[in-house]
Amino acid sequence: MKVILLQDVKSVGKKGDVVEVSDGYAKNFILKKKLGTVADSKNMNDLKLKKANDEKVAAENLAAAKDFAKVVESRTVIVRLKAGEGGKTFGSVSSKEIAQEAKIQFDMDIDKKKIVLNEAIKSFGTFEVPVKLHPQVTATLKVKVEEC
Repeated sequence: MKVILLQDVKSVGKKGDVVEVSDGYAKNFILKKKLGTVADSKNMNDLKLKKANDEKVAAENLAAAKDFAKVVESRTVIVRLKAGEGGKTFGSVSSKEIAQEAKIQFDMDIDKKKIVLNEAIKSFGTFEVPVKLHPQVTATLKVKVEEC
């Protein structure tokens, strides 16, 4: 019997797959626990429409991420830190502070988890910080650390 999986089923397939399973397994396990539906013409058509819609939404999200990446790369976020002895920074700049300053200065909503800092910035100057906006889109944000 052919079934369309509504959820991932171990050793059978992933959500949205059309799989062939034995009649007993389909009736007693997959259909009974609502892990899948019978692959008739109506359900197959619904699945096709859902996949087309998902692809359209994914393409729109990718385009939006590329547009936002252009905006991010055109801006320089200025972060001010106190200076310690010998002109060194007093503290460091983290991804949270960069996200807050981007929100304050340019009204850009950047999630602090998407800002990729290998380690906190502990000196004055201009730094290029990668921002992962989408699995396929990474922008580079310029961060200028100044003394206040």
